[in-house]
Amino acid sequence: KYMMVPLLHVFVSVSSESIIQVSVTQQPAAVRADLEGSVSIRCRTSQNVYVYNSNHRLAWYQQKDGQTPKLLIYRSSTRASGTPSRFTGSGSNSDFTLTISGVQAEDAAVYYCKGEFDASNGTFPIKL
Repeated sequence: KYMMVPLLHVFVSVSSESIIQVSVTQQPAAVRADLEGSVSIRCRTSQNVYVYNSNHRLAWYQQKDGQTPKLLIYRSSTRASGTPSRFTGSGSNSDFTLTISGVQAEDAAVYYCKGEFDASNGTFPIKL
């Protein structure tokens, strides 16, 4: 079973007066996992993600063919409602990992990480 993970280069407009560029890299580009096996996907950003109340603002989404992306993990490690316990998020600053333990056939999908980043001088976070 293959799980495709895209390489993302994100250009984000913060406001009419402020623009930043953040590079987001997910590795590996594709993952082959055995049923009931374990797989990890890494997300690295060119700058640290925004931290609010000690929570790193990094989320993971799952997108299956023909469907809209579904939130799996938010605040780097908190499972969204309905997310199976086999999905685990970890990491901090600019290095995060999504791990699937006990892979199931229905886990075949595209996985995205999404960060919030602070514009210069802490203007406000932005969502990718």
